[in-house]
This record gives sequence, structure tokens and C-alpha cells, in this order.
Amino acid sequence: MRTELISIPTDTIPLDGALHLPDTTPTGAVLLFHGNTMNFYTGAPRFLPPALTAMGYACLAFNRRGHDILSIRDSRAAEGAAFQLTSEGIEDNRLAAAWMRQQGFPPPVIIGHSNGGMLSIPHVVAHPDTPALILLSAHGGGRDGVRRTSAAGLMAADRLDELTAQAHAMVAAGRGRDLMLMPGWWYVITAESFLDRASAMPDMLELAPRITCPSLFLRGDEESADNYPAEAFKARSGGPCDVDIIPNCDHFYRGRQDAVIQRVTSWLRSV
Repeated sequence: MRTELISIPTDTIPLDGALHLPDTTPTGAVLLFHGNTMNFYTGAPRFLPPALTAMGYACLAFNRRGHDILSIRDSRAAEGAAFQLTSEGIEDNRLAAAWMRQQGFPPPVIIGHSNGGMLSIPHVVAHPDTPALILLSAHGGGRDGVRRTSAAGLMAADRLDELTAQAHAMVAAGRGRDLMLMPGWWYVITAESFLDRASAMPDMLELAPRITCPSLFLRGDEESADNYPAEAFKARSGGPCDVDIIPNCDHFYRGRQDAVIQRVTSWLRSV
């Protein structure tokens, strides 16, 4: 595997990433969407490319503008997932796909983990030439997404109504990009980003009938089917969908990366 660091321009912050290439001429392409507050060098975007390039795929793993939680680049101006907006994440994925097309690659297989999986759904709807979709513990999104996440002890936890009111007051006062502390992961977020998650996230199950390419939905057995609705997605999908529940496995596939690699690569060979 050969790796090249790349940068894709946007109208604000560029998207940094890594293009992983097989040693021979690529026979296909894969685009990897990282999970919330993660990046292109952790999780599935890190451990899948060696196996995928061995199959002949060129793989692009990249940071959306909403990567990590907070970060800086070439100044002390903050960036990261605390500031992310849904529309921005969808646009970042579109720009990455356009960049791959400009490099001469064929339409890529889409692989998205967690929030990257949820964002995969509107991307594939907008790109009907996608040959296959792999959802790794993708959450359901939708307007109830923040409430589901908080009920699981994350984000606002048991203070959802209080923090929602605080966010609305901050936005009304012109402080939408000021940071708020959350009692649960991911701990800090701007008021406008918090409200965006409660109102603008695509609903995976509503869009599922418009997914017509073959899809695979993986979930660890330690994860909730309510938050990561593999079976419900399969029932509503407009195309063939396989579901695989990995035993002894959490949301980040700790210690189970080999099982994920095996399932992803064997499924890709089968389709």
C-alpha cells in the first residue's frame, strides 16, 4: 500500500486526508467517512485501507471540517466537530467524491462509521451510481437523534431540555458560535451546532427506500438496535441489504477489527 497525504479545498477550511493506493493499477475505489469527533487516521478509516488496497481498491480517508472535537490548524482559531453543521458535512462528502472523480477514479464504494454512516445515506441518494454501501454502526439521525443520544447518557444526558433552552437563548443573543459544555460525549459544542443536530440531521429510515445499491450494515452486539437500526434499515431499504451483528463488539470495534475486516472484504467480494 502506498499512501499520499492530500488536501481538498472548500470555501472555508480544507479537508485533509490520505489517499491509499494498491501497488498495482486500482480496479475500484472506496471513500471512507469517519465517525463523529474522529478523523481519517483513527478507527475504520485507518484499519480498513490495508485490506481494501490488497483487493485492488484506491481508498480515500479524509477529515470532514467537523473532525475531532476541537483543533487548530495554522493559527489559534478553533475548528472541529464542536462547530459542525449537517449541511457542511454533506458538502464535505460531496467535495471528496468530486475530488476522486477528478483524479480519474470510478464511482467509489461508500463506507461510513457512526455519524459518517448516517451522512452516507444522503450522499448515496445524491450519487445513484454508487456501486455499494457499507454502514458501520451508523446511527439513525433524524430530528429525534439528539434525544436518543442523550437518553443513552451522551450529549445532553438528563439535561436535554435545559441545554436546548440555553442554546436557543445563546443563538437569539447572537452567540451561536459560543461553546456550551455538555455532561456527556462529546462534552463541548457550539449552540448553533447543538440546535442543528436536533433539527437538520437526515433521517436514515426515511431515506432508506431511496438506497438501491447493495448495502451491508454491521453492528456490534454491545450496541443498541434503537440507536443503530440495522434491521429496520434492511426492512426499508430500496435495494438488497445484509445485516451482520459482530459478537463481543462495541461501537469502536476495539479488539474486533479483524472481524470487521473479514466481513467487509468477504461481502465486497460477494457483490
